[in-house]
Amino acid sequence: MDKLKMHSPDLTQDNIAKIRALFPGCVTEAAGEDGKLRLAVDFDQLRQELSDSIVEGPQERYHLNWPGKREALITANAPIAKTLRPARDESVDFDTTQNLFIEGDNLEALKLLQETYLGKVKMIYIDPPYNTGNDFVYDDDFAETVGEFLAKSLQEDDDGNRLVANPETNGRFHSDWLSMVFPRLQLARRLLRDDGFIVVSIDDVECHALKRVMDEVFGEANFVASLVWDKNRKNDAKYFSVGHEYMLVYVKSLQELKDHDIKLRAPKEGVDEAKANFAQLRKEHGEDWEKIAGGMKAYYKTFEEDDPRLPLARYTKFDAKGPFRDDGNINWPGGGGPTYEVLHPETGKPCKLPKSGWRYPTKKRFDEEVAKGRIVYGPDETTVPRVRTNLFENFDQVLTSVRYSYAQTATLEFEEIFDGSRVFENPKNYKDLSLLVNYLTGPDDIVFDFFAGSGSTAHGVMHANSSYGGNRMCISAQIGEEVAKDSEAANYGFKLISDISKERIRRAGQKILEGECHPDWNKDVGFRVLKIDSSNMADVFYTPDQTSQADLLSRVDNVKPDRTAEDLLFQVLLDWGVDLTLPIHRETVQGKTVFFVDDTALMACFDAGISEELVKELAGHAPMRIVFKDTGFANDQTKINVRQIFKAMSPETEVKAI
Repeated sequence: MDKLKMHSPDLTQDNIAKIRALFPGCVTEAAGEDGKLRLAVDFDQLRQELSDSIVEGPQERYHLNWPGKREALITANAPIAKTLRPARDESVDFDTTQNLFIEGDNLEALKLLQETYLGKVKMIYIDPPYNTGNDFVYDDDFAETVGEFLAKSLQEDDDGNRLVANPETNGRFHSDWLSMVFPRLQLARRLLRDDGFIVVSIDDVECHALKRVMDEVFGEANFVASLVWDKNRKNDAKYFSVGHEYMLVYVKSLQELKDHDIKLRAPKEGVDEAKANFAQLRKEHGEDWEKIAGGMKAYYKTFEEDDPRLPLARYTKFDAKGPFRDDGNINWPGGGGPTYEVLHPETGKPCKLPKSGWRYPTKKRFDEEVAKGRIVYGPDETTVPRVRTNLFENFDQVLTSVRYSYAQTATLEFEEIFDGSRVFENPKNYKDLSLLVNYLTGPDDIVFDFFAGSGSTAHGVMHANSSYGGNRMCISAQIGEEVAKDSEAANYGFKLISDISKERIRRAGQKILEGECHPDWNKDVGFRVLKIDSSNMADVFYTPDQTSQADLLSRVDNVKPDRTAEDLLFQVLLDWGVDLTLPIHRETVQGKTVFFVDDTALMACFDAGISEELVKELAGHAPMRIVFKDTGFANDQTKINVRQIFKAMSPETEVKAI
C-alpha cells in the first residue's frame, strides 16, 4: 500500500522537473547526501541553451542582487516536515466555515499550502513589516550580525578591517528585508490563478526595492499599477509632510487578462442609495421633475467634502430614467476622427462637426446611440450634439491610482471594536481593502493575506461579501509574535499578535451580522484555526535507516503520542492537497471512528484493530480517497487484502496509509 509522504513538496525538485520538460539535456541524476538519486541541473549546459553565443563566464546583466539572495531562494524551495493542527476552541463555526486562520510563520504556511491551493487564489494582499532598521520576528536565519553582513558583502577584509564607511546604513537591513520578503513572494506566486492579483503595501523606504523584487518574481510585464494612498498629515515634519503609502499591484499573467478581454470595474459609491432616494421621490411627486430635482439636490448636499459619493452630485438633471448629465464630450479622442453627416432631427440640416471628428466610428454606430437615448441635440444644427450619461445605466467605474483614506478614521473604527483601546498600532482601513477585494475578485474567489496583523483583510472580505454580495473565502496567516510588555494590548489581556487578529475577526463578524446584509451572502463570519506545528509523525517515519533494531519495538507506532486523530486528518488533507475548508463529520462504524470529509471526498480511520469487515463496509461508500494508519490493521492478512477489497468493490478509490 502506498504511503503519504507527510511533508511539504520539494519545490527545488519540482522546478528541476519543469526545466527537464523544456531542456531534457540540461538535467541529469546525481546522488544526494543521503545517497539517493535526485534530479540535478547541468547549469553550464543550461546557460548555453539560453544563449545564442558561446558562454564562457559570468556576464553582466540587469538584475537585483544582495548578500543572501541565493540562500533565500534555497530556503523558499526546501521542504519542511511540519503540519497544521486544528484548534477548535479558538475557531468560529469550525465545521461549516469556508475561512481559514493559520497561526505560525507565514513562510512555513506558504509551503504547507502549496499543494492544496496551487493556482487557486484570486487575490493576495499583504502589508509586510516596513524596514525600520531592525531585525524581524520571522525566523528564516536571514537576519545577520553586522560582521556577517560585512564579510558576505565584501565590505571587510580577511583581517576584519572595514573597507567602507557607514556599514549600518550601507545595506545590511535592506538585505535582511529583501531576504525576508523574497522567498515569500516566490511561494505566493505559485498560489495565484493565472488571472490572480497580488497587492503589497509599502512605504518610501523599500518601495523601489520591492518594485524590483516583484518585477523579478512576477515579471515586469505583469505590473498593473502603483496605487498611492493619501493617509494623513504630519505638521511636525522637518522637510515634507509625508502622509502617503503605496500599494504595488501585479497580476500573475497580464496576457491572461488580454486573452479573455478582462477589464476591472467597481460600482460607484452610493448608487443603490441614490436609486432608493429617487424611487421615494417619484412615489411622492410623480413626474414633477422640479420637486424631484430639489429633493435629489438636497440629498447631494448631505455629502461631505471627502465623501466617495460626491461624484454623484454631477448628475443634476432628472427624468423617468433617473439622474443624468448631458454634457458629455462627443469628440473622437486624439483627433482625426470620422466626419460623416448627422442631420438635426428638427431642422433636417447637417449638425456642426466636433473639432476632432465624431466619437463613434460609423454613422450606424451613432444612430444606435441615438436610439438608446444617449445623444442630446442642441436647439438647431449650429450646436454640436452631446453625450447623455444616465447614472443608473453607468454605475461602475475604473478605480483611480490616487486614493484618499485617512489613517485616523481607520484607527478610531478599530478602537471601537476593542472598547476604545488601541491594542494595535496603525491598522489598515478594512473599507479600503473591501473596495479592492470587490474590484479584483469575483463573488466566490479566494483571498489570502499572509501578514494578517490586525485582521483588516479578513474584516474587509466579510465587509465586501455583506455589502456587494458573494461568498469569498479568506485565508489569513499570522505568526504568534508576542505583544510588547506594558502595551495596551498586553493590558487588555492579549499575549500574541495572532490573538488580536482572531478576536478582531470574531467581533467584526458579529457586528456585520447585526447590520443590513446583502441577500446573496451566506453570512459566513467564521474561521477554522489551524496552527503550524512539528509533524505528527515520529522521527522514525522520516529516518527509518537511523533507527536501531533495539528501538523497533518501542517505535511500532510511528505517530507522536500527543497527537489526535483530527491532527492526523489535517496532515493527510495537506499531503493529499484536499481543500482544508471542506465539511468534516465523524461517525462510529463497527466501533471505530471514521472521518468523512465532504461526504466521500476523503474517508479516514486511524484506529487500531481494523478488520476486513470494516474495510468492506467503508469500501461500500465508494470514497474518492481513503487512508488508514499503517499499524492500525488487526493483522497482516487484513493489511495485505485492503487493496484487493477496494479493487473489487470500489476500483476508483485511491487507498493510502500513514
